[in-house]
Amino acid sequence: MPSATTKSIKKRPATSQAGPKAKKPHLDKASAPESKGKKRSKPVTRTVQEYSGESSDDDSPEEDAMEVEEIDNRDGEDDGAEDAMDVTESAKNPNAARESHKVQKALHEQRKAAKPHSALLTEAKRAWTLARQKNVSKEERNKHIHELMDIIRGKVKDIVFKHDASRIAQTVVKWGGQKERNEIAEELKGKYRELAQSKYSKFLITKLIRLCPAYRVQILREFQGHVLRMLLHREASGVLADAFELYTNAYERSILLRDFYGKEASLFTVTAGSDEEKERSKKGLRGLMEGLEGERRKRVLAALKDNLVTIFNNPDKGAVAHAIVHRATWEYLAVVSEIEDEAEADKLRREIFEACQDVLAEMVHTKDGSRVVREFIAWGTAKDRKTIVKAIKPHVERMCKDDEAQLVLFTALDIIDDTKLTTKSLVSDIVSSAPTLYTSPQGRRSLFYLVSPRTRRHFTPAQITTLAETDAIRAKTSKKDAALRTEEIRKAASDALLQWIAESGAEVSRDTGGSLVVIEVMLEADGDKSAASDTLLKAISAPYPSSDPSSPHPISLPHVARIYKTLLQGGHFSHSTRTIEKSSRFSTRDFAVRFVQLVPRDVTVAMAKGEGAFVVAALCEQLAEHEDVDERRVVKGWFDSKTQKEIKEAEGKGVNVLLESLKKL
Repeated sequence: MPSATTKSIKKRPATSQAGPKAKKPHLDKASAPESKGKKRSKPVTRTVQEYSGESSDDDSPEEDAMEVEEIDNRDGEDDGAEDAMDVTESAKNPNAARESHKVQKALHEQRKAAKPHSALLTEAKRAWTLARQKNVSKEERNKHIHELMDIIRGKVKDIVFKHDASRIAQTVVKWGGQKERNEIAEELKGKYRELAQSKYSKFLITKLIRLCPAYRVQILREFQGHVLRMLLHREASGVLADAFELYTNAYERSILLRDFYGKEASLFTVTAGSDEEKERSKKGLRGLMEGLEGERRKRVLAALKDNLVTIFNNPDKGAVAHAIVHRATWEYLAVVSEIEDEAEADKLRREIFEACQDVLAEMVHTKDGSRVVREFIAWGTAKDRKTIVKAIKPHVERMCKDDEAQLVLFTALDIIDDTKLTTKSLVSDIVSSAPTLYTSPQGRRSLFYLVSPRTRRHFTPAQITTLAETDAIRAKTSKKDAALRTEEIRKAASDALLQWIAESGAEVSRDTGGSLVVIEVMLEADGDKSAASDTLLKAISAPYPSSDPSSPHPISLPHVARIYKTLLQGGHFSHSTRTIEKSSRFSTRDFAVRFVQLVPRDVTVAMAKGEGAFVVAALCEQLAEHEDVDERRVVKGWFDSKTQKEIKEAEGKGVNVLLESLKKL
């Protein structure tokens, strides 16, 4: 009797084991026929885990690697009450459980058979199981895909809204050829919007948009007239966001944007699909407004504003974070800025700002969203700018690591006159995050901007041009001199950055990117740099070369050696002028003197014979310029004729440069 009870109890967990825990491991992404490409940009207000759950692509195991047993058993998950009774009955009769399960299995099969297309789905699942396998040759997979396509051909529209059949169709689209993909897209005509709003088939429509370019315009045209409702729809919102940001060209994006312009705007497009219409559509709202005058222009702008306000008033739907909303907002602001009546333009700009001021942090991660927030900063009053800073302050660290979001921070530092506000709310947070920022290119740019904004050494011409877009507006709305504002920001950030270098400079400098930050902070920051200099110099005072191969001496690392060479030269080498551009904020004399005081003779000579010849040469060059320092004579005594002969015999890189520098002492 106990054994019968145990057996009955063990039957129920068998079903649950076919659930999420039994899913197959991640598929080899490299084996997929189509690369997933870039991901949709992530809002800085959300964690990676939060955002990843909203992905509309089913290439993850959660969607593609579902066990057939799990699919087949879902129909029987409501039989738990009957099974609970089996446990009691089995305690009285050992055969009761066996007989009960036979009855349940027969009932389950009857239920499956009674469902529409049950035979077709059973046959399709068999072929699908073979077609989606990870380790299968291309020829064999194609064979199974063709077999699967033969089974579902002509019936895709009837079965695709079922959770299991949707995955079957996705497998054909993912692994099949263009012919099979187009067949499925053709069969689903008229159902595209319904697919996008389905919990399961939304993944299929995203795949069709991505992999069936010939049908992409048709799919998007079925969305027309419903885009705003779809953006506020739980399932369809992600489909539109992926389509707009990842898979469409300028004309295809304009199809999705057209709904924002209002119903009247659709009447202006009387040549839909023509080359003329396509060229106008690529210009967005500006193209639509060409030829419109007076009240018609106002009605289009009013419709666009009302639709945007609807989106902004429903932040819980998630549409505020999508690039399509940001593009529509930027187009609105761009047209508003062209209105000749400044009072009217300011009124319209303020209305849209008041509608979205609470969700601005949701917009900074895209190109258009970043531009929108920067426009608000540039045109805003002191109170508006304070509101914006308050909205983005909780997300400063993540904004620093985002290519587009960090431009908002840089614009705030460039434009806001109240440097006490920016220092307290933005600069302090950036500096405190330096230990995590210096490891990424985006994070390093955020640190560079505090001490040397828009320098060509660290910012591309395109980035500098983008940042300069608001300069003309700044001239109208800001009162403080730009150079004075830059100096105040630099001064506010310098002490904390130098303290960070003093505490962690040796470790940070060993990182390739961190070495660039160390150089820039040492050369361009304001304040006392003696503690930071001592930290850097003590790091190279260790015996050279290092006895531990896993931890080489700093001078043995080229990027670290460049730090000391640059600091001893007093600035960066300019390829245009072929000279050293010396920094007025760094004393090379003091650094050279401290070098001699902290780095022992034997280490300096050993570096001169090895990989530090250029560093020692820069030291000698610097000391040669100052006859009044005792350290010049000290170093000259270190390199007597015998030592110079040994250096020459070592034939290391930079030996000739070093010997020439020694002659100047």
